[in-house]
Amino acid sequence: MNEKDMFLKTWEREFQTTLKVLRAFPADKLEFKPHERAMTARNLAWCFPMEDRMAIQGAVNGRIDMEMEEENYPKPPATLAEILAAYEKEHRELAGKLKNLSEADLQKPIPYEMQPGKGDKVRAGDLLWFAVMHGVHHRGQFAVYLRMAGGKVPAIYGPSADEPDANWFF
Repeated sequence: MNEKDMFLKTWEREFQTTLKVLRAFPADKLEFKPHERAMTARNLAWCFPMEDRMAIQGAVNGRIDMEMEEENYPKPPATLAEILAAYEKEHRELAGKLKNLSEADLQKPIPYEMQPGKGDKVRAGDLLWFAVMHGVHHRGQFAVYLRMAGGKVPAIYGPSADEPDANWFF
């Protein structure tokens, strides 16, 4: 199996798990935030489609659109159902773009600046893998929000207190 196929398989599996966590969130608690410095559940949920878009478009186009940084995201939809629909739509569209990437495309260096004047280049494939891991990080945050908002946390990489009998081995 080549890197692109491994990435697509992993990205799809993590997407399905993230959907499960997002769907478990109480839809009427989107303004929940566990701390004054934390973002709302709505804004955290909106990170999933927006950050996938930024990273995958960057790998496909050979440059990261810094206009897609968090403070410049389009405003999140009003409802959880709309956020989920946008995430699923974004995932389908981005999957089509990823399938057209070659193994050589994954090796291309992409300029990346964390802040003006401070950056380097990142391999397109590494940017994609970072996006998956960053999404897993946000999903972990969201699972904490889910528990604190009174929702039931589904099995993610193993059984949870709310789904103790889950078949979790892939």
